[in-house]
Amino acid sequence: MNTSTTVQQLQAELITPENFSPYGQVIFASEDGKNFDIEDAQLNLQNGTPRFYIMRLEQRGRKFNKITRHLQCTQCLGSLAGKDWLIAVCPPHNHLDQPVLAEIAAFRIPGNCFIKLNQGTWHAGPYFDHDVVDFYNLELADTNIVDHFTHNFIQSHQLEFEMVT
Repeated sequence: MNTSTTVQQLQAELITPENFSPYGQVIFASEDGKNFDIEDAQLNLQNGTPRFYIMRLEQRGRKFNKITRHLQCTQCLGSLAGKDWLIAVCPPHNHLDQPVLAEIAAFRIPGNCFIKLNQGTWHAGPYFDHDVVDFYNLELADTNIVDHFTHNFIQSHQLEFEMVT
């Protein structure tokens, strides 16, 4: 039995509201006083207590072999200090227990916006080339305990991904 791992490169596209729409939303700055509309994050945090915090990540690189989803809430992520970053995503397909390999995509996210992941969107990241990046994260207080489903590509396909720009 061959147990070697294959590294598959994913070309990371610059994120836009249009190319990210199957996975969630991209939110850019708006004028103060603007009324709520479809350009604002369409959140679902009704299944628990919202948690908004800053997470510090160090030396993440660009490779991953696991991807995660949350079925009970949306999640928002954005970097502080204007740092760019990368994320890999796959559409929810909530009737399936694993992501569809052919539908995994990677995005380069500039530091002037944040993303909202739809419920059930598979995601791997944030990843980046910087030494350290602080991210704000909005999810539920217990998301990583009761709503954290992870798929391991090494176990299922002997596969690792590397995001390239």
